Amino acid sequence: MSQRIAVVTGASSGIGAASARALAADGWHVVIGARRVDRLEALAAEIGGTAIALDVTDQESVDAFAAQIESCELLLNNAGGALGTTSIAEGDVDEWQWMYDVNVLGTLRVTKALLPKLVASGDGQVINIGSIAAREPYKGGGGYNAAKHAVAAMTRVLRIELLGQPVRVSEIDPGMVETEFSIVRFGGDADKAAKVYEGVTPMSAEDIADAVRWVASRPKHVNIDQILMLATAQTSAQVIHREL
Repeated sequence: MSQRIAVVTGASSGIGAASARALAADGWHVVIGARRVDRLEALAAEIGGTAIALDVTDQESVDAFAAQIESCELLLNNAGGALGTTSIAEGDVDEWQWMYDVNVLGTLRVTKALLPKLVASGDGQVINIGSIAAREPYKGGGGYNAAKHAVAAMTRVLRIELLGQPVRVSEIDPGMVETEFSIVRFGGDADKAAKVYEGVTPMSAEDIADAVRWVASRPKHVNIDQILMLATAQTSAQVIHREL
């Protein structure tokens, strides 16, 4: 295949799906992975990409996914998410475990599996989707904060360890983005999720995808280490101006 290959995890919705569309529009052949295969297949048909089932929390699934990818120039680690808003004192260990597994270990599993192919490409790139939660702890976000701080640390270490090799490493940290994120966080409670964005114009998945495509299009000698993206009405994790 003459096209450059981009791999996007968590691509069945939100930032992952929007990024897959943006990269395909820029000429990449996009391999998309997620658990919801029906959505993946529809998206792959739309963008001319390749859909492969992927559960980043399952090593066998990651191995099977990577085995079907012959070459890779770009990896967008987007799979992740948050559960709950409980305090540390009332923290649900199972929720914390899931957040660590999908955000941190999921990123590790996929990166390890594809890193040899990224290096072999001669011009590889890893883009990790983080969060403002990776930079600023906030009340009720302990588990997600801890997980995204870990992703940020891992991203930085990878950048250091790959210095001198043909792989760039970038981190994009969004603030408030209206996707399925809050619905998942609140256990499917759509009304509660909607209140997160009440009186605010949040960013969209397409806004973040624009940043992904820009980072991915930089020349080989340019590495965009970190980007923090916030809605105009947001100045920090919990400081938001609402027009109510």
